[in-house]
Amino acid sequence: MTAPKLSLGLHRAIADIPAADWDACAGADNPFVSHAFLSALEDSGSAGPRTGWLPQHAAIRDGAGRVLAVAPMYAKSHSYGEYVFDQSWARALEQAGGDYYPKLQVAVPFSPVPGPRLLVRPDALPDGAENAPALRLALIGALRQACGELGLSSVHATFCTQEEYEQFGEAGWLQRLGVQFHWDNRGYGSFDDFLAALSSRKRKVLKRERRDANQCGLTFRTIRGAGITPDLWAHFYRFYTSTVDRKWGSAYLTRAFFPLLSERLGDRVVLMLAERDGRPVAGALNLMGATTLYGRNWGCDGDYPFLHFELCYYRAIDFAIAHGLERVEAGAQGHHKIQRGYRPCATYSAHWIAHPGLRAAVADFVAEERAATLQEIAELDTLSPYRTAGEE
Repeated sequence: MTAPKLSLGLHRAIADIPAADWDACAGADNPFVSHAFLSALEDSGSAGPRTGWLPQHAAIRDGAGRVLAVAPMYAKSHSYGEYVFDQSWARALEQAGGDYYPKLQVAVPFSPVPGPRLLVRPDALPDGAENAPALRLALIGALRQACGELGLSSVHATFCTQEEYEQFGEAGWLQRLGVQFHWDNRGYGSFDDFLAALSSRKRKVLKRERRDANQCGLTFRTIRGAGITPDLWAHFYRFYTSTVDRKWGSAYLTRAFFPLLSERLGDRVVLMLAERDGRPVAGALNLMGATTLYGRNWGCDGDYPFLHFELCYYRAIDFAIAHGLERVEAGAQGHHKIQRGYRPCATYSAHWIAHPGLRAAVADFVAEERAATLQEIAELDTLSPYRTAGEE
């Protein structure tokens, strides 16, 4: 690639980069890296000084000032809200007399959602698709350079794509694997078609769970975008905070975030709601991409059998089938998802650590962890509920 003169800028607010320029790099496939989603986090006070996610968004420009590539990046003084845990690395460096924090995090705050992190404008240079890897490598080098010039310990790209993961590895970054559980649409025409693909025993379990959830005296609605009223968002915020309280977490997302989300993302915001006598008692928030429905937050007033499975998993599958989506990604963790048709999948992250001693130690750790994670995925695959050849 014959590259023009490139420059890196770091921006303390997503608003400093025009939405059209950012989204020309981000594309329309994954809503979590859109200008709309990231600006809703910042403008609502969810990502910022209160939560310790200080925007340092990276943008590469050519000599004419045109944005060619961007990366959502934050300076952080802690490791909360990331879902890829590095606290032991921080302790090791601090025990050796170094400072791990602040660090740089290339990620979507509070969102363990796989997706692109090195966002390259496809028409940035001649033969854009062919030159995209070179621009991504330029951005990788720029992130490492920024880490060094700022005197920080490290920079981390979490839940990136496999292609980006491989490019980070080529550039000398440490590579780390994780596990999530995703549901794949195998051309199903209905939920019953999906059930028919399961073994008889598993099929009966899912039918029973759906029956019990739907016999609790609740009514269910799926509402999108502008149809989600401020009153419904107020109920959902209550669900969100009650779930956080039960799990001893932190309510990173503010009350203002959710209305901003539907205002800016429109029908890509999908709320699954359960009501009793017209009053919402539970809700599950999803975002819809070009091919995938992403499950995010959920909460409930009261105790209803299998309601979590119904709202977060089964109705998500129903929605994906009805809208021709290829996949449902229902968030982090949850081995119980396997028995409900979700398969184990690798997630990817990459890490640049400046301190040579810590980098060497972490390299050994992640190499062992990768092998263990691949073995775990293989073992979890054997628990698949899907019928094998000749099985009922």
